[in-house]
Amino acid sequence: MQPQQALEVKKTSPSGPVFVEAEKLFEQVKESAQSIAKRAYEFFEDRGREFGHDLEDWLRAEFELTRRVPLELRENDGQLIVRAEVPGFKPAEIKVSVEPMQIIISGKTEEKKQEETANEVFSEIQSNQFCRCLGLPAEVDPTKATATLKDGVLELMLVKSATGKATNVEIKVA
Repeated sequence: MQPQQALEVKKTSPSGPVFVEAEKLFEQVKESAQSIAKRAYEFFEDRGREFGHDLEDWLRAEFELTRRVPLELRENDGQLIVRAEVPGFKPAEIKVSVEPMQIIISGKTEEKKQEETANEVFSEIQSNQFCRCLGLPAEVDPTKATATLKDGVLELMLVKSATGKATNVEIKVA
């Protein structure tokens, strides 16, 4: 990961998930939406280009390609604590952006399997991804954000602040 412009990066673990700028995550969200749109169009074509099922196709494609990540937000002694269930993801596969009034958490992993026998070749790619954006009830200082990943649960500790600027932070592995 490379620091962008004047933002500093806190390195808490060389193999930990990374806090990144929102612009990078917005690009990932755009790519994810394009993948969903492509899959939804495949459903449309499979049905013989029959109109009237746009939402159904989109939701089916979204369900196949992304997963819902449950979040919990608590307030405690001048801090906001966000917990996200992300089982199966390694620290380096998770990215988090903290801004003064919102957080964006995303993750992506791909698993490739290939089996070959004398006359057969089998290949399967399994993708697992998520992206969540959460508006915060109070302004936080992004430079003081910390995160840990333990037993499939990502925990973000955000210190409340009067003002703040978006920053990048790596997540510690607990």
